[in-house]
Amino acid sequence: MRNVFGRLSTLSALALLVVVSPVSAQQAAPPPLAIPNPHYVALPLEIAVNKPAAEVWKRIGKYCDIGEWLRLPCTITSGVDGEFGAVRSVANEILVGKTELSYTYTQPVREGRPYDAYHGTLEARPVTATTSKIVYTLFFDNSILADDAARERNLAQRKTTFTQALENMKILAEGGTLPPAPPRPATPGQ
Repeated sequence: MRNVFGRLSTLSALALLVVVSPVSAQQAAPPPLAIPNPHYVALPLEIAVNKPAAEVWKRIGKYCDIGEWLRLPCTITSGVDGEFGAVRSVANEILVGKTELSYTYTQPVREGRPYDAYHGTLEARPVTATTSKIVYTLFFDNSILADDAARERNLAQRKTTFTQALENMKILAEGGTLPPAPPRPATPGQ
């Protein structure tokens, strides 16, 4: 009797293996991309700082310090400042990665707008015991813009904005104070 059950168990296992094998061998194709031809770009920017990286990060590396060096309001709207999943009011950016001297954020998917995979990484990188550099890298898909000219204008605008941010971070990290902010352009209808 034991032999019969043993053979039945073996036959059942083999039959199951034969039925399951073709299913696992035929992987389903992933659904098509929402943006069929993405064009990913990275914009790496950096600036030398005459302070050690740890001191630089202590001065400019809190998640809402962006408000000071970009000169706009910033509050933590969800989560805990500096922890994974924290959301800041600046574009509702979400903290998705961090190290001792860096963080990476992303922007959320917006209704009615293709997701551009926007991510930014800010880092204080040691160069010597007394100097460092601030590295700010933006990464995104700019294929959703109308044409090459629009993509070039967008990159130039981002480079201008974030180069100024790096210059402001350098001033702050080296113990200086920022000059008065230039006036913002008037919003139509005001």
